[in-house]
Amino acid sequence: MKALLFDVFGTVVDWRTSVAREVESLCGSDMDSHAFADRWRSLYQPAMEQVRSGSRPFTRLDVLHLESLRVVLSEFDVKLDDADVASLNNVWHRLDPWPDSVPGLTRLRTDFIIAPLSNGNISLLLDMAKNAGLPWDAILGAEPVQAYKPMPDAYLRTAEILGLEPSECMMVAAHNSDLVAAADCGFATAFVARPLEHGPSQTADLAAESDWTHSVDSIESLATQLGC
Repeated sequence: MKALLFDVFGTVVDWRTSVAREVESLCGSDMDSHAFADRWRSLYQPAMEQVRSGSRPFTRLDVLHLESLRVVLSEFDVKLDDADVASLNNVWHRLDPWPDSVPGLTRLRTDFIIAPLSNGNISLLLDMAKNAGLPWDAILGAEPVQAYKPMPDAYLRTAEILGLEPSECMMVAAHNSDLVAAADCGFATAFVARPLEHGPSQTADLAAESDWTHSVDSIESLATQLGC
């Protein structure tokens, strides 16, 4: 194993808390900021599916996020000026890491290449890394591969860019479906449980749903299992 490739949203960073905090700061405490964050996130997969299905050309995630944000602002009857809309859309560039992410990644980096294998665009992931202190060896994003997970190209082209065979890569994610797709491409797999990604009422991805290569409760635990 030479490279550990990470899902980012939910696995490495706590998107829900971060987004809700910024929504509240802009819209006030009367707003159900967590419901706003959840609704915005619910449009994530449908937006990417338009690209995956071929109904629109490859479009970077920042653009898809902005289109979805405008829908949610309308649904919640929130009026913001253009500067505030742009600032709120960039919250995805400023997400906070889970407490174990930076120390765990720092340990893993001593023995492995570590990089995101994310649907995020490069500028988003770069800003996030700077803000959160994520010690990636490379920042790839969806643009180089021109594909959104779980399309096979998202995994296979990332391995190719790194000059690696799929068998030399491990996908690390808090989402079983991501690991299914990676395993189908020949990757090793590591499930990291994030039972609060979607808040206290989360019902999916509470535990590993297959016999993954590793199954852990934190990135630091994965580092321990891998001898880092």
